[in-house]
Amino acid sequence: MTDDSGGTRILPAIAVGALFAVMAATFVSASFGEAAGFPEGESIVHNVGYALFNLSEAAAIPSEGFLAAFLIVAVALDVAVDGAIYLARREDGGSVSAAIGEALTDGGRDGGER
Repeated sequence: MTDDSGGTRILPAIAVGALFAVMAATFVSASFGEAAGFPEGESIVHNVGYALFNLSEAAAIPSEGFLAAFLIVAVALDVAVDGAIYLARREDGGSVSAAIGEALTDGGRDGGER
């Protein structure tokens, strides 16, 4: 393979090197506070569920609510399932038939009804 670009690869290489240097300096100089952890004896799973449905008054550990994100993900997954079902159907001679409707249940062996 030959490179006919005339040396124009040097600018992206310098940009990548500069980005690496900036990110490395950021990570090395970052300071983290003391680890907070969770209170002793509290259920983390229950508190995640409370946060998911914006039930902050029932949660023992304070957190942000995620009801909007939960509903958006639920709608997106519903659209994905509906799209998969729609794409799994095909038309044969003008009529819609399910893709699984013509599956060979005998493993494709000779004999038997088809």
